[in-house]
Amino acid sequence: MSGRHRGSWRLSVHEALASTSDLCRARAEAGEPAGLAVLARRQTAGRGTRGREWQSPAGNLFLSVLLRPCTQAPELAQWSLLAAVALADALAPRLPDPRALLLKWPNDVLLHGRKLAGILTEGAAAGGRAEFVVIGFGVNLAVAPALPDRPTACLAEVAPAPAPEAFAPVLLDHLARWVAVQARDGFAPVRTGWLARGPDCGMPIRLRLGPTTCDGRFAGLGPDGSLLLAAGSGVRAFLAGEVLAGGAGGG
Repeated sequence: MSGRHRGSWRLSVHEALASTSDLCRARAEAGEPAGLAVLARRQTAGRGTRGREWQSPAGNLFLSVLLRPCTQAPELAQWSLLAAVALADALAPRLPDPRALLLKWPNDVLLHGRKLAGILTEGAAAGGRAEFVVIGFGVNLAVAPALPDRPTACLAEVAPAPAPEAFAPVLLDHLARWVAVQARDGFAPVRTGWLARGPDCGMPIRLRLGPTTCDGRFAGLGPDGSLLLAAGSGVRAFLAGEVLAGGAGGG
């Protein structure tokens, strides 16, 4: 393991971990201050959203960070959107056509409609306020693992893939900038940044809500980061759910 400072981050690099987010969470619960960043060259028990396994082949990025924002507990979901915007900003300059990069609500980054990256945001709250937020990034830099339920992509398909240890500081710089923007100006600029890379207004969306689905057309994001779907005679806001199809390419 090695540790070094970059700006406001304390980056710790490990040859192998069960899960970078699990380590960040354990450190958070032990009182670690904000700014910890944990990178693993390999994960043996990586996790995605909804309890899914996250495949972790060598050459891809597995990075988690610890934040302690001054925010209300219901606002924790906004950090997935902020993280997606920061990640897109870090990836876009490497692409021949940055327009191929699209955001899928609330926590995926797509390349040509296929999953390039996922973000796992977890936190703890007490008294209605957030105690900490752990954001985990899984980015297919070199390898696109095959998944049974969605097509995948990797950066190496369209551009030279950087080493994870070279890409991590770039991502951390963009993340720090957006964290500062949110602290200064609130969520509105993050929302604007996400919408600039999100699906076109009016695109069809199918949202899974537990055992049911809801079909509609993308109508933007609410001021709180909720997904807005136009269906029937009105617009509904959703703070949770899984986009199955439409918008930024499905998957």
